[in-house]
Amino acid sequence: MAQRSKWGTNLGFLLAAIGSAVGLGNIWRFPYVAYENGGGAFLIPYFVALFTAGIPILMLEFALGHHREASAPMAFRHIDPKWEWLGWWAVTFVMFGISLYYIVIVGWCANYMLFSLKLSWGDDPNAFFFDQFLAASDVDGVWRLGGIRWPIAAAVAIIWFINWLITYGGVQKGIERAVKVMMPMLLVITASIIIWALFLPGAAKGVKHYVTPDLAKITDLRVWIAAYGQIFFSLSLGFGIMIAYSSYLSRDANIFRNSLIVGFSNSCYEVCAGFGVFSILGYMATRQNQEIQDVVSSGIGLAFVAYPKAISLLPHGHLFGFLFFLLLIIAGISSTISIIEAFTSAVLDKFAVPRKAVITVMCIVGFCGSLLFTTHAGILWLDIVDHFLNQYGLITVGIVEALVVGWLYRTDKLKAHIVSNLGLSGARHKVFDYVVLQLWMYCIRFITPVALGIAIIHSLIQEFAEPYAGYPISGVIILGVGWLLVTHVFAFGLSGLPWRGAPVE
Repeated sequence: MAQRSKWGTNLGFLLAAIGSAVGLGNIWRFPYVAYENGGGAFLIPYFVALFTAGIPILMLEFALGHHREASAPMAFRHIDPKWEWLGWWAVTFVMFGISLYYIVIVGWCANYMLFSLKLSWGDDPNAFFFDQFLAASDVDGVWRLGGIRWPIAAAVAIIWFINWLITYGGVQKGIERAVKVMMPMLLVITASIIIWALFLPGAAKGVKHYVTPDLAKITDLRVWIAAYGQIFFSLSLGFGIMIAYSSYLSRDANIFRNSLIVGFSNSCYEVCAGFGVFSILGYMATRQNQEIQDVVSSGIGLAFVAYPKAISLLPHGHLFGFLFFLLLIIAGISSTISIIEAFTSAVLDKFAVPRKAVITVMCIVGFCGSLLFTTHAGILWLDIVDHFLNQYGLITVGIVEALVVGWLYRTDKLKAHIVSNLGLSGARHKVFDYVVLQLWMYCIRFITPVALGIAIIHSLIQEFAEPYAGYPISGVIILGVGWLLVTHVFAFGLSGLPWRGAPVE
């Protein structure tokens, strides 16, 4: 069996893990979620969620991968062979679901980075994006694919090639080298955009709306569900990524410290990014003599409609737009390489096949799958698949992961493993063991499953009330539920195949 890959430095691991966590959602999802759920008051449930679910699950995944030196399927097989499917399901629906459409969005960003130079969207960015760029079908046109949008497909091909190029080089010579370039660039561009935005006329108006606390919303269950959901999705939990990444660490790595650094870095990034986003929205509202609520939007609407509109109003807007979409591209690629690596690690562990062949085949298959989301109906497919994989796939993995590790594996083994690398002794060791890790175990066994369980029940209630976003029921069942079921069956099939790689007790 070939020797397992290793990070060259702990810094390389941290940059890769933070790069996986910091993605498009940090920039276009968090600010709107915070604004919609109480502004500054949202930070209370947000940080409660970080401490009671985000960092505990992150530490669990780091400890599990590091302790067993294994990818997600192999790590869960070590706990009990009947749970190997859970690891395969996580890496499968992320690799052959989330990454397929996520890279298409990064491809949109690549197109828009070039559009920024000439402000090609004109006076109506909304019509340009949906009617000209995407040529999108209406909601009832889920099955009217209408052919491939070739400018998007070309950009997607380039993004997949970049992902292939980075992951083909391996953990140390590929991913680690890339993130040591990309993450400083990400930080510098983000800081430049935030500083630039904060000094624009009307920026204070936008920031005020972002941070002004609406304390009445603290008692709203939906706000707490939003906080736990944001933390879980933002930290790449349930993807199998952090298990794989931590398996490449040196044996003396400090899991507890690494968990805190990655968790807080991700949260600080998205909180700070919100200042830049709302400063721009404040500027746009001021220039157009509108209220913030009239210009604010979330997700795709923020990145490809609201921001281009603001960029057109900015002095030197073409430069700002170029930097903004370059930022999204870097954030996207740092996340997608981690998805590819998580699945690659699982395949190498089980089948002991050549890494470079696996990477090449996966990227070719992935590109072909992404083409489905470059059609006229692509944005509709993207919306449905994203909703179901995130709302049900990832949360289900998180719940089962917490229950399996917390109760079946009893977390005592992981607790001992975490403590062994802290370098503590005497009273400090006892305090850490009996206070910090006991709280961690309590969160894993009780708080996290309950919080995520409430979130998934809440989503199901809304699902049964009416079809998601008014889509035809056939599209919701086949694309949403079907994608989950097919990847689930595929995961069981992979878990039933014999192990040819690392021996598993």
